[in-house]
Amino acid sequence: MITLNEQPIVKAEMLIRRPVEEVYEAFINPEITTKFWFTKSSGRLEEGKTIRWDWEMYGVGDELVVKEIVQNKLLRIEWTDGTQVEWIFIPRADNETFVSITNSGFSGSGDEMVNQAIDSMGGYTMVLSGLKAYLEHNIQLNLVADKAPDANVN
Repeated sequence: MITLNEQPIVKAEMLIRRPVEEVYEAFINPEITTKFWFTKSSGRLEEGKTIRWDWEMYGVGDELVVKEIVQNKLLRIEWTDGTQVEWIFIPRADNETFVSITNSGFSGSGDEMVNQAIDSMGGYTMVLSGLKAYLEHNIQLNLVADKAPDANVN
C-alpha cells in the first residue's frame, strides 16, 4: 500500500502550431473533437451544461459538467467520478498555442490514485498528440481507438 503526502495532480502540455481560436474550438466543438478523442457527444461544451461523451469502440461513455469557460483561454469540467480537468490555452507566436491540461481530484487508496493519475497522464498526452497531428497536418492518428485494440467491442 502506498501512503501519499499529497494527492496526485496530472499535467499534460503541448505546443500546437495553430491559432488559439482554432485550438480552443477543437475542444468545445464535438464535430472536431471526435476526430482525435471520443467518437460521440451529446453537444457542444457550454458553461453549466451536462454533456455525455462516448467512446463507441470500447462501449463506454461518461458524463461531465462544464464548470467554467473563458473563450480562447480556459475550459474547466468535472467528470461524474469527481475528478476535475482544466485546459489553459496560451497564445504564443503567430499561429501557435500552448495547451496545458491539468487533471486532479483522484480518489481511493494511494495505489488507486496513482494508477488513475498514470492512466490520465497517458490519456491526455495521447489526446494532445492526436490534436496536434489533426490540426497541424490534417491526419487522424486514431490513437485512442488503437491504444487497446483487444478492448474494442466492434
